[in-house]
Formats: sequence, structure tokens, C-alpha cells
Amino acid sequence: MRSILIGSVYSSKIVLEEMIRTGFPVDMVFSLDPRYSENVSGYYPIHELAAENNIPYTLFRKIGDEENIEIMRRISPDYIFVIGLSQLVDKRILDLPGKGCIGFHPTPLPKFRGRAAMVWQVLLGVHETKCTFFKLDEGMDSGDIIGQEDYYIDDDDYAEDVGVKLLDALRRLSRKVFSSIIDGTVTAYKQNEDEATYLMIRRPEDGLIDWKQPAADIHRLIRAVSRPYPGAFGMYDGRHQVIIWRADIVENKNIIGIPGQICRVSDTSIDILASDGIIRATDFENVDGVKLFVGHKLK
Repeated sequence: MRSILIGSVYSSKIVLEEMIRTGFPVDMVFSLDPRYSENVSGYYPIHELAAENNIPYTLFRKIGDEENIEIMRRISPDYIFVIGLSQLVDKRILDLPGKGCIGFHPTPLPKFRGRAAMVWQVLLGVHETKCTFFKLDEGMDSGDIIGQEDYYIDDDDYAEDVGVKLLDALRRLSRKVFSSIIDGTVTAYKQNEDEATYLMIRRPEDGLIDWKQPAADIHRLIRAVSRPYPGAFGMYDGRHQVIIWRADIVENKNIIGIPGQICRVSDTSIDILASDGIIRATDFENVDGVKLFVGHKLK
């Protein structure tokens, strides 16, 4: 059996580690060249791990370049694993392996196909969820499933916390799938298209807080788009961005005001009125460094 791993981020590293741990044969690692990693969130140089374990590797800029595909053709792989790659995998690569290209998605496919899956799950209040290994095809996360693994999102989890839980689940899932491929017990089953849902793309401006919303909804947005994402924010006096990375919900017992008004400022936190409570920002970034005054508004 021959296989190839293509990747560029920390999840790619986890999969390579589990390939090594389980004795899964990997004939070539395609690692994104560090020179082209500036805009890749969570970049990890998996070629370094490959070199440490005497696994051949190739650095790439665009995985679809003909020289990369020619290397893959010469290997004639049974499997190509594409983990943590934001580039399009075209049909020439999809058609190469004898048993399929395998991708990874952080949701229980066919539910939540598409973009910004981690953010959307927090925003939707999802608790019990799964991550998925599946066969890549030309559709959107629509190929046959070969394995899923549970993980749980708590009501106080921030994006970083969910990311840690997801990576732990990915490690468990990788171990199971690689072992089942080695011993010949791996199976694949088609997704139920009637159960498919699709997540739309999110952009940084979608983190703008609507202070007329209930405090719980605002807090959920803050948790969902906190680091490593761009963050939830308000515009102080309509002009200066204040990003809120972490916050608590505080009961409003005696403050009468307008949603978005600042009702308390200290050296370590600021309180902002929501429709039914107070958001206490405990980790925030005053982008322009302006002085914040009680009574002024975040819009």
C-alpha cells in the first residue's frame, strides 16, 4: 500500500504523527513552502516532522502545479490524504489514487457542509458534534464517509477551546481509520443527501456586535469568533474599533441606558449594556487607543 499526505497546518501534523504512530505507510509528504505561508492561519511546517522520520517530502506553492502531480503519478498511491489545505484540489489529483482522496471536516457530515464550520457550530449552540474523514469528490464535502469521532462543545468554550477539542478528536479518529485501513476492515458509506445542510462563508465584518441582542447571543458571538479568528467588535463613537476577545455576562440590577452604552470602565475591563444584561469585556483591544468614557456608545 502506498499513500501521500498533503497539508499545511497543525491538523496536518497530527495526522502525520498518527501515521507514524500506527505504522501507516506514507510515501511522500507535500508540505506548503514556508515562503508562501504568510496568509495561512495555523501554518505548520510538516516537512520538518517528515525529515525527522526519514519520510520523503516535497515543498509546494500550488498543489495543482504539474510537477507536483507528476510526482504523485510516479508514486501511484492507493490513498491521498488532504488535511488542512485551503487550496482547491482539482480533478487530476482526485482521480489519481486507487482507493480515493481522503479529506477531513470538523462536523458530522452531511450536516454542516461548507465554510467556517467551527464558528457556525458555536453560534448555533451545538453541543454534541463529530468530525469526519470522507472521500473527496467534486462536490462540497459530499463524498463517502469512512469515519467519524465525537467531541463536545461547552457553553463556556471559546474558539481556541473548541479547536483543542477538535484536534484531540482528530487524533483519535486518525488512529482508528489508519488501523482499520491497515487491517482491511475500513468501510465507506454514502452520505444521506436529505440530511445535508450548508454553511455560508463568514467575513471579518460579520463580527460586528448588535448590542440590541440579548447578552447570551452577544456572548456566543464573542466566543465563536475569538482568537484565532478576527474577533467580535463594536465601533466606539461610531469610528474606533474595539475588539472583544473574552467577556462575561453580568446581571443588570440598576443601570438604565441604551444598548451599546458603556456603563463602567476600569483598568482591566469595560461594561457595555445589552438588551437584557451587561457584557463585561475582560480581554479587549482598543485598536486606536482612544480613551473610553462611561455613557459613550459602541455601535
